[in-house]
Amino acid sequence: MISIGGKRIRPRLCLTAYNLFSDRMDKSILKPMMALEVFHCFTLIHDDIMDNSDRRRGQPTVHKKWNNNTAILSGDVMSIEAYTLLSEAPSEILPEVLRLFNDTASKVCEGQQLDMDFEKSSVVTLDEYLKMIGLKTAVLIACSGKMGALIAGAPRKVCDAIYDYGYAIGMAFQIMDDYLDTFGDPIIFGKNIGGDIVSNKKSWLLVYSMKNAASEKSARLQEILAMPVGSDGERAAKIAAMKELYVGLGVDSAALSEIEAYHRKAFAALKDSGLGPQQMERLKDYMESLFNRKR
Repeated sequence: MISIGGKRIRPRLCLTAYNLFSDRMDKSILKPMMALEVFHCFTLIHDDIMDNSDRRRGQPTVHKKWNNNTAILSGDVMSIEAYTLLSEAPSEILPEVLRLFNDTASKVCEGQQLDMDFEKSSVVTLDEYLKMIGLKTAVLIACSGKMGALIAGAPRKVCDAIYDYGYAIGMAFQIMDDYLDTFGDPIIFGKNIGGDIVSNKKSWLLVYSMKNAASEKSARLQEILAMPVGSDGERAAKIAAMKELYVGLGVDSAALSEIEAYHRKAFAALKDSGLGPQQMERLKDYMESLFNRKR
C-alpha cells in the first residue's frame, strides 16, 4: 500500500507545520510524520474491505489481490507500526502527541461507522454528511498539522489554529474526492470513475442532490438509484445517467464552490494565530497545492 504511492498530504502537512518553527530534521519529527501515513494506509486497507473496492491508487486493493483475512491482518500490523513510529516523538511532548493521536484515531473509526450506517439509510442530510467526513477524513489531516507544530515547540494558540486550518483543508479534500470520483480522469485519479454512483454511496454530490432536487428531478434521481449494475453496460448506463442529472442540477459547480469555501475557512483560521507573513505564505502554498489536485 505504501510503496504504490499516494499524495502523502498528512506527512507533508506535518512537516510543513514543523518547518514553520524548526529546521532540525531527525527521528523526533520524521518517525511521527511516517506514523501518520502508515495509520492512514491502515484505514484505507480496512475501508476497501468494507466498501469491497477493486482498486486503490491504480492497483488492485489488498483484499482483492490476496484475501480479506490477509488484508485485515495487514491493516492491524500497520496500526501497531504507527504507534511504534509515534513513540519516537520527543519525550517531553510524547504524552500530548499520544493524546492527540488517540483522540484522532477514535474519531476516524467513528466516522467510518457513520459512513457504513449511511448505506442503510435512505436519506442523509448535508449536516450528517459533513459530520461524517469531519470525523473520517478531516480530523487526521488536522492532527497532522497540529502534531508537527507541537513537536517543533510552537505556541499552543498556533497549534490550535493550525488544527482548525487542517480540519477545513480535510473537509475540502474529501468533497474534492467525491467530485473526482464522478468527474475525474480514471487514469489520473487512480480509481474507477463512478464507483460512488454504482454503489449508491452517500457522497456530497448525492446528498446535495437529494436535498435540492425538485419533484421531477427527485423522481428521476430515485429511478437512477434503482438502476441495475449487474453488467459493465448497466454500470456505465447508471454512471452516465447520474452524471447527466448532477450537471442538470448544477451539483458539479456547487461542489467546486463548497471546496473553495472551505479553503477560505482554512486560511481564515490562521488570521489571528500570530504567524508571520512567510509562515502564512507557506501554509497558503500547501493549501493551494491540494486545491489544484486532479487525483
